[in-house]
Amino acid sequence: MNLKTVLNKDLIRLNLKGTTKEEIINELLDILVQNGKIKDREAAYTAIMEREQKMSTGMKHGIAIPHGKSPTIQELVACIGISEKPVDFDALDHEPCRIFIMTLSPIDKTGPHLQFLAEISLLFKSSEKRAQILAAKTPEEVVRILTE
Repeated sequence: MNLKTVLNKDLIRLNLKGTTKEEIINELLDILVQNGKIKDREAAYTAIMEREQKMSTGMKHGIAIPHGKSPTIQELVACIGISEKPVDFDALDHEPCRIFIMTLSPIDKTGPHLQFLAEISLLFKSSEKRAQILAAKTPEEVVRILTE
């Protein structure tokens, strides 16, 4: 999977304002709605929150990957948000998160969803990449860091 086919500068937001898991999820959903990536916001919200109830998508190293599957989604969509302030996301390492990667995909297609999650998780094993993303000044810079 090529992240450039899924992400572009319009799907990346620096300076998220949310201070709770739910506020961050809503901000990320707004990015996808504003860019025409999802049409049924309520169904997308339900899919993300149902997944969160099963197990938090707060990972390690300040990264959360809220994701879900919905019959209203035709192809994998994703966006990234970065917060100046750490947000408690019930992460596996009990640390707050600052980098949020949301993805939604169709119920009947698991391949792209798993490929995207695998590619993202590989990128963020690098503390250098995480630091570069947190220091990025523009969405274009984030895209460049993720795809180089």
